[in-house]
Amino acid sequence: LHNRPVEPTEDTLSFFVVWLSHYIEPRSVDSYLSGIVNRLETHFPHVREARKSLLVTRTLKGCKRRLSKPIQRKLPLTVDDLERVINALSASDAYNDGLFLALLVTGFKTLQRLAELCWPNAKKHQSYRKVPLRHSLVLTDTSASYTLPHHKTGTSGEGCEILLLGEPEGRVDGLDIFRRYVSARDRVFVHHPQLWITADGNVPTRAWFMRYLRRFFPPTISGHSMRAGGATALAGNGVAPALIQ
Repeated sequence: LHNRPVEPTEDTLSFFVVWLSHYIEPRSVDSYLSGIVNRLETHFPHVREARKSLLVTRTLKGCKRRLSKPIQRKLPLTVDDLERVINALSASDAYNDGLFLALLVTGFKTLQRLAELCWPNAKKHQSYRKVPLRHSLVLTDTSASYTLPHHKTGTSGEGCEILLLGEPEGRVDGLDIFRRYVSARDRVFVHHPQLWITADGNVPTRAWFMRYLRRFFPPTISGHSMRAGGATALAGNGVAPALIQ
């Protein structure tokens, strides 16, 4: 196409970086290069050295500076946002309304990722090994705790314990909302093992949660906004960053 030699030299890779950076995000070109080097190394043993050369690395760095688009980060949820959803759903008798509200507030208060509360949309990625179970739940007058079987940063394979504390004097009492959901869940699904379960008897998916979320918030708010908002609220209350992490 461009009459360039087939040999993956420093010049060839450098030109490739510039060309590809005009069509895709330059931050992704780095990953493309890694895949290309992996495939070509059998036929061109020196391709990895060319990839690490000063010419290629500086070309990639320059493309990132000149052609990259700003990262669009989602906004964190605030306590005001939670109160707005609570005011809209707290009087509802619909089971799924209570489930969504409990997921939203629990994710905010315990800094959980959406993937730890809901299943992925793709069935091939859905696994019961990652589903919190009802029998692991321990409720007391002042807290609720349950086992998250699989944790993103866990290395022992034993999961981790999720702790939700009551805040009767706070603006949002996550424990009270969680208790109301568990009470409704236990009435409807006595014999189901899942802690989080929709009205049709399934584990909530990301798509299910996001449809509810879009009823209240614009696209600038995403599933990650719960964790980000909870961490921001803790920092605002003076909690040490090391404890928040």
